Amino acid sequence: MSTSAAADAAPVALIVHAHPEPRSFSTAQMTTAAQVLREAGYRVDVLDLYADGWAPVLAREEFAPVDGPFKPQAEQLKAVAEGTLDAAVRAHLDRLLAADLLVLSFPLWWFSLPAVLKGWIDRVFVMGAVFGGEHGLFEDGALAGKRAVLLITTGGSGEAFRPGGAFGPLDDFLFHIHRGMLEFVGFQVLDPVVTHAPARMTDQERTTALDAVGEAVTRIAAELPSPVR
Repeated sequence: MSTSAAADAAPVALIVHAHPEPRSFSTAQMTTAAQVLREAGYRVDVLDLYADGWAPVLAREEFAPVDGPFKPQAEQLKAVAEGTLDAAVRAHLDRLLAADLLVLSFPLWWFSLPAVLKGWIDRVFVMGAVFGGEHGLFEDGALAGKRAVLLITTGGSGEAFRPGGAFGPLDDFLFHIHRGMLEFVGFQVLDPVVTHAPARMTDQERTTALDAVGEAVTRIAAELPSPVR
């Protein structure tokens, strides 16, 4: 097999990163994950939403003029059918559809996604392209057979996110992302990779934490996805 053919056959990981500070631990964590995936043979595609100036608001202006009430998902469905999706959305959608593994990299803000990342999902998880229209939901979604994982930092400690802790189980806060966004369109959702409270760590502890991230991502890279149902 030629070098180019081997590269084309390699699995693709799309990392969508959402942190405004390039020197943050969240960004270092993302960079570590990207390097580990490359070393494991993945072609890695990184979307840095803040650095790229991604516009998160799903607005009626990105669609053809609407006569009557504006219904975003109906307009997405129509735009897919007519080939009139916004060019930036179409480009990101193509990168999403090309990926075997989706990594959402972000700090947990208000126990959820940063607004720029939620806006990416609003605009790029297009009805008619990843669900709805010719596609179903969950195991019938367009992304069935692909995997997704959250790569997260938190402000609170690991103890705070345990049952009986100050905040409660982290999985409770991630359910709407895991089930309502990723599984909804067909992804097999993997256990999240989480670093708790890196801002309160020493430099040595942060180095150790990045090593742990690398080990977790190495395990993900070595796993085979579940077969498409």
